[in-house]
Amino acid sequence: MAYNTKKIALTGILGAMTIISLILAIILPTGKLSFYCLSSFFISIIIIEYKISAGWLFFLTTNLLAYIIIPDKIAIIPYTAFFSLYGIVKYYAENIKNIVLEFIVKYAFFNACLALAIFLADKLFKGIAQLSYSIWFIVAVLQVVFFFYDYVYSVVINYYRHRLRNFLVK
Repeated sequence: MAYNTKKIALTGILGAMTIISLILAIILPTGKLSFYCLSSFFISIIIIEYKISAGWLFFLTTNLLAYIIIPDKIAIIPYTAFFSLYGIVKYYAENIKNIVLEFIVKYAFFNACLALAIFLADKLFKGIAQLSYSIWFIVAVLQVVFFFYDYVYSVVINYYRHRLRNFLVK
């Protein structure tokens, strides 16, 4: 099979899997965060196989398709603001080759997205609902959750590179 045909096929399949993950995140009553996380992994496969420029194109097309296909536009915002971009941010951060600066970039991105989410929740929903815990406690817990997410993301990427890639792309 020609290189361009493989590229189009893999990109289309991963794009469809991204949209399916988003639909499942929206319609299923549980596991929403898991499906958002799953939707974020596919862009890294595109970056590994076809470089960062293809990753940016994948980002644009999956977001455009999500807003065209999925009726609940507000539910797509987490994907657009964080999950679709994280693979790209991770790529750039991990190319810095300084572990401290790498984590600073990743956490700066995460905290900017978190601040945006808190701001939008406050403005769009007329104040943050009564929370059982302090907002600062929740933010601190989310820092740990993000660390775990980044670790799992790295494990998934390494599993793809060393195991799945040989079966999927020849």
